[in-house]
Parts: sequence; structure tokens; C-alpha cells
Amino acid sequence: MSGFTVFERARIVDPSRGVDAVGSVIVDGQRIVAAGPGALNQGRPDGATVIDCAGKAILPGLVDSRVFIGEPGAEYRETIASASRAAAAGGVTSIVMMPDTAPVIDDVALVEFVQRAARDTALVNVFPSAAITKGFEGKEMTEFGLLRQAGAVALTEGRHTLASALVMRRALTYARDFGMVVAHETQDAELGSGVMNEGLFASWLGLPGIPREAEAIPLERDLLLARLTRGTYHAAKISTALSAGAIARAKNDGATVTAGVSINNLSLNDNDVGEYRTFFRLSPPLRAEEDRLATIEAVRDGTVDVIVSSHDPQDVDTKRLPFADAESGAIGLETLLGVALRLHHNGDVPLSRLVELLSTAPAKLYGLPGGTLAPGAPADLIVVDLDEPWVVREAGLVSRSKNTCFEGSRLQGRVLQTMVAGRTVFEVDGDRQGKA
Repeated sequence: MSGFTVFERARIVDPSRGVDAVGSVIVDGQRIVAAGPGALNQGRPDGATVIDCAGKAILPGLVDSRVFIGEPGAEYRETIASASRAAAAGGVTSIVMMPDTAPVIDDVALVEFVQRAARDTALVNVFPSAAITKGFEGKEMTEFGLLRQAGAVALTEGRHTLASALVMRRALTYARDFGMVVAHETQDAELGSGVMNEGLFASWLGLPGIPREAEAIPLERDLLLARLTRGTYHAAKISTALSAGAIARAKNDGATVTAGVSINNLSLNDNDVGEYRTFFRLSPPLRAEEDRLATIEAVRDGTVDVIVSSHDPQDVDTKRLPFADAESGAIGLETLLGVALRLHHNGDVPLSRLVELLSTAPAKLYGLPGGTLAPGAPADLIVVDLDEPWVVREAGLVSRSKNTCFEGSRLQGRVLQTMVAGRTVFEVDGDRQGKA
């Protein structure tokens, strides 16, 4: 794209600069020139394309830092290209891809493969993460320095939890020396052998439960090791009041720790499992309502730093099974913003705080471009009608898999346009159909 584009009369929400006001955004080529109430003080640039955004909001593009993709090895579930189209439709301009592929992303060649595939096929920015241990076996650590040089932005075991405290200690120490984040999802393998949240509803369904302690015990271990090593630790997906309390204490003690939460755990509880609805079999599992409310409070008070979609496509063969046999996971790139805006519309979380959690904070955590509308930043932005209602329908989903928790849900707030580096990669036409 070349030349100027001016978005006028929009509500500009940019937590990176503390901006929430009506104004304009000026884009020149791939960069933002100005954004805010005073953007047009010098007048419109000559020959600019002008877009009237009255009644709409402009936000920095979302940064989803926990996205599972099938490629390589399970392209039938999701490819980098199809995930990028789903991301564009949901207003996500950057994704951090998990290393849970076949083979596991645990060496330089696979990091480079992801980067090449993204360059050739993706509409949005795709940043690979790399495994902490080779093959997710929890024993031999990968080459952190070489992986960082190749472009890996984080170290994680993806869906897996490191059982060895010694390996985690070493990982945090070496990652610290290379300036890398260790993002870890915690679930004790033995305590967490159930299939949904432990409680009355699981008992009523006759399903084995996963207690809160299955998440909290390995998390407490990791937080102690983060203090010991002074490494940078990110609790990838917490889901309980116990975990939120542990994170808050660690932060108060001065540990370099952050926490993320899945939009699923902020918006749903274990009652949503209903009569064995396998699209609601997730990891971490949907918890009790008191835990959901505790995670919302943790979002409000700063204990939680990042909200993720936890996009995890599964095909029909792995979901149309008895609940106990189905794979965990749900897609979420396309519904992330719409579901998150429920927290804004019902008064639970201010809009600027939501945008910070969905964009500014994850970009800062992983050292990524974007997450801001500051002059000189990449023109990664979205135009949103915060009030437009829409219904999630399988037929309208772009993702190659359709295992959404929100089929039939009525959402308020829709992405109208997604721009990545100044190029429009998604736009809703007059018939309200999205085009990527």
C-alpha cells in the first residue's frame, strides 16, 4: 500500500499512550503517522483516502499470544494460512504460534519453516514459539540461544506441563540469560487426569474431575523457582481463584511473573458443559462460577496481564466422541474480541483495560511490534463497531475447524476492518459478510 489513508471521527483507544478520545488516525504506507484528537491539526495530507468512522472505534490490532495451529503435521485441522484468515476476521493482527506440531517446534529448522510459511501464506503477523525441551519429553532442553536468533519469541511446552522442578529451574535460568520468556501451562499429570472441573456437576454427569489444586500446585512450584532464578515467567492460562492468589503474592514479592487467562474461562463455567457437550471440553477446564468471577477480578486489579483465545482447532473425528474420549480445545480467534466485549458492555472491565490485555500487554511481554497506535508504529489496527450485534454461526466461521464454544451466541461488537502494516486484510462489506 502507498499513499495516505485517514480514518476520521473515530473513538481512538490506545492504552499504550493513555488515549481514549474521538479523533483521527493517519496511515502512510505501512506506518502510523498520527493517531488521536490532534492528528489533523496540520490538515489532511494531499490526496489522502478518507474513511469516516463516526460511531466506530479504532483499536490497535489484537495480539493473541496462545494459538495452536495444525501445520506442520495436522493441516487438516488448521494451516498457518487458514489460522491467519480467522485471525484477520477476528481483529487479531499478530499471533504467537505454539510449538505443538508434528514434529514439535524444537529446533531452528522448524522455526524457520513457520516463518517461511507465514511469509508466503499468512495475512497477519505469525511469531513462532519454541519448545522448552526436545520433543516435549521434559528432559533435554532445546538450544535457547539458537532458537531466539532464529526468531522464536518465547519458550513453552504448549499443552504440556514440565514435571521436573530441576528442568524448570534450568530453563528459567538459561532463558533469563537469553532474555526470553518461559510461558508455562500448569496441570499436575496425576491430579489432572480427569476431564472436567471437579465438583457437583462432574459428579452428576459421572465424569472424573480435575481439582483446582492440579493447576495450583505446579504453579506454586514455578513461582518459587522464578523467584530463585530471577527468570521471566508467564503463567500461560490460569483458571482458578487459587492460582490468581498465587500470582498476586508472587508479584507482591517482586518476582518477574505475569499471567494470562483464556477468554473461555472468563466467559463460561462448568455448567456450560451441559449434557456432555464436547466442544466445552477444554484445558484448563471450565471452572465453577466463583472461579470465573475471581479471574475477572484478577483482570480488573492487574493480577492477570493478558487475555488469550487459546485457539485450538479440533476436527469432527476428535470431538464427536463420548465426552471422556474427546480431545480438549476450541477455536477462538474469530470470537475473541466479541466475547471479551461482553466484559465491557456489562461493566465488569473498562474498554481501555480490555484493549491493554488483548493487545498492548502481550505485545510488550513478548517484545513484538504492534499493540500501539503511536506515530511510527506499524499500521496494525482494527475498526470496530462496539455495539453491532451478531450471532456466531458455523457457516460464517473462517477457521478450517468449527469446534467453537460459542455457536449460536449473540455477541455485541464486530470487527469491520483489519489492517496489517497498512494493508487491509479483512473488511465487512455492505451485506455484513466478511472478506479476507
